[in-house]
Amino acid sequence: MKNGLIPLICLAAVVFSASCQNDSVAEKKVSLAVASNFMETAKELAATYTNETGVEVILVSGSTGKLSAQIQQGAPFDVFLSADSAAPRHLAEKGFAMEETRFTYALGRLVLYSPSPELVSPGDGFPALARFRHLAIANPELAPYGRAARETLIALGHWEALQGKIVRGENIAQTWHFVSSGNAELGLVAASQVKDSHRGATWLIPAELHTPIEQDAILIHDTPQARLFLEHLSASDSRELIESHRYALPPLSHAE
Repeated sequence: MKNGLIPLICLAAVVFSASCQNDSVAEKKVSLAVASNFMETAKELAATYTNETGVEVILVSGSTGKLSAQIQQGAPFDVFLSADSAAPRHLAEKGFAMEETRFTYALGRLVLYSPSPELVSPGDGFPALARFRHLAIANPELAPYGRAARETLIALGHWEALQGKIVRGENIAQTWHFVSSGNAELGLVAASQVKDSHRGATWLIPAELHTPIEQDAILIHDTPQARLFLEHLSASDSRELIESHRYALPPLSHAE
């Protein structure tokens, strides 16, 4: 062997070693696209997953519509935790996700919330329109909770009359900010957002007033870490945690 080749071989070995180390680090991460209503719950689920596996979880939150668009544009997510079933199904139909991995991990519940207890009474339903100036809802074109809010208002016969009072948040997180900050007296928000510590009052929207909010998970990139997270999401302890955040639990079954 010529002496000149030895440095080249050593350099190649160093590069190969560094590449392997980088691959090893990359394998210990999983990236989740999380619907904004589920972000707080996802943080707790991610923490228990990391404690159990040592795998780092990267969380990116947004409206279901925007996250779905980002996935179709090549965003490097491994798992999508949607706020509906339509977006994951559409991604699978377009070849951006694996349909056989899709399942409903939670059933969202919509509530009417106001920081002012006198505006909302659990037994009285929706208050008279003259009693408030602004109602916050998520954008129905982007957010499943927004679509549920629109369906609810249509069912109650208030949709047209409220057009001048509705304030639209880009997602349910921004909608919650509008009402919790006092910029809107009322908000149709996710039940999971309203904590026991929050002052005010809520009315749980009857389920028959809107299409069920079936929140589906689906695999985008097939890695062992991503599949393991889906298993973690389905575990009994995780389902108990989800329920404690005021979601309903569906029967656990994967998509046909």
